[in-house]
Amino acid sequence: MSSPSPTQDARTPAPRRRALPPFWAQILLGLVFGVLFGWIARNWNVDWLGRTLDEIGGTFVQLLQLAVGPLVFFAIAVSITNLRNVSNAARLAGRTLLWFLITSLIAVAIGLTLGLLTNPGDGTGLTPADGELPESEGSWLDFLTGMIPTNVVTPFADLEVLQIVFLAAVTGIAALRLGERAAPLISFGETVLALLQKVLWWIIRLAPLGTLGLIGRAINEYGWDLLGDYATFTADVYIGCALVLFGVYPLLLRFVAGVDPLRFFRAAWPAIQLAFVSRSSVGTLPVTQKVTERLGVQRDYASFAVPFGATTKMDGCAAIYPSLAAIFVAEIFDVSLGIQDYILIVFVSVIGSAATAGLTGATVMTTLTLSTLGLPLEGVGLLLAIDPVLDMMRTATNVAGQAAVPVIVAARERILDHDTYNSATSFEINEAETDDHHEPKVKTPA
Repeated sequence: MSSPSPTQDARTPAPRRRALPPFWAQILLGLVFGVLFGWIARNWNVDWLGRTLDEIGGTFVQLLQLAVGPLVFFAIAVSITNLRNVSNAARLAGRTLLWFLITSLIAVAIGLTLGLLTNPGDGTGLTPADGELPESEGSWLDFLTGMIPTNVVTPFADLEVLQIVFLAAVTGIAALRLGERAAPLISFGETVLALLQKVLWWIIRLAPLGTLGLIGRAINEYGWDLLGDYATFTADVYIGCALVLFGVYPLLLRFVAGVDPLRFFRAAWPAIQLAFVSRSSVGTLPVTQKVTERLGVQRDYASFAVPFGATTKMDGCAAIYPSLAAIFVAEIFDVSLGIQDYILIVFVSVIGSAATAGLTGATVMTTLTLSTLGLPLEGVGLLLAIDPVLDMMRTATNVAGQAAVPVIVAARERILDHDTYNSATSFEINEAETDDHHEPKVKTPA
């Protein structure tokens, strides 16, 4: 029996890899099966299924958090050093911060308006006795003094993200001041960051399983009855976030940046959907940065603005949510809020957003707001049960803003590649880590 010739071998088509369903379909399947398994575990008292869902969801969150500390450090430090390659770096950084503040102001105004119109704490049936003190609290003293670590190890061991941001900022600025002498350190940081992002891409591909576990755990633990007591509050958070996500950002993109909002959402959808299920801005960071570059933002600027936004730009968690939470808790505990209290809510939401630090949940930000207003911190305990359901929409809003603001700033500064923006399309998470989409061309301001 003769063996096939080399020519025949060359003509034989290579076996095709079985194509996976689109990532959004995987997420949807995870969501559906999570609800189904959670309902079975709760209503039929299937303890082993409940424990399995808890382990799957908990493991996914642990994997994300495992990468958070070093990822935040190297992302912030490298992003600051990358500003050396950007003309008008100080102006771009200042404009980015300014637009973060502007959108936060708009978001907190929407949250306060919804809260005042709907009175989310009335008629819930909840009482002060239903609340309990949170395990961790936030105060302005803790916020200001807590930024400075006592050593360089503890922030990473205890995942004190604000302290990690402080260390990273100091390191990045020092490297800039050293100039060429810091080149080996900068090159090392860029390599480590690329390695961490590669590992995080692998974790991100587990998001459908994480969705199954997290949603199933929430259904098993709390059931659907919980939504009745928090119906108005839940609706307010989702409506407020939707108004910012699908109202404020598109208007700013259209009338401030002068670009097509639909094109933005088409390209940004992978990051928004991943943020919704992962509940982590930092965990979504590589996808958000890829989205921003695909929208025509210069890579050197995007690598600064997106990591900076992932730790400070929190319109959902730090603006809409705490404003509604303050009104909700005040109504439960029968405390009247005056005009000065609403001004304080605005101040806390705009200035204190870094307290959320891109992690899942917004407990620290909520305790910071309540303690500033003098409201009982037991109110945080009232909100913890419903928090996972709310955090999905909050984080999706956060991440959309983290991609939209760099586009707005780049367009205003005339460094946005409009050809790249107008040709931007969505991409599959399954293949995004090996996507060699070209870097936008750098344009000089007119």
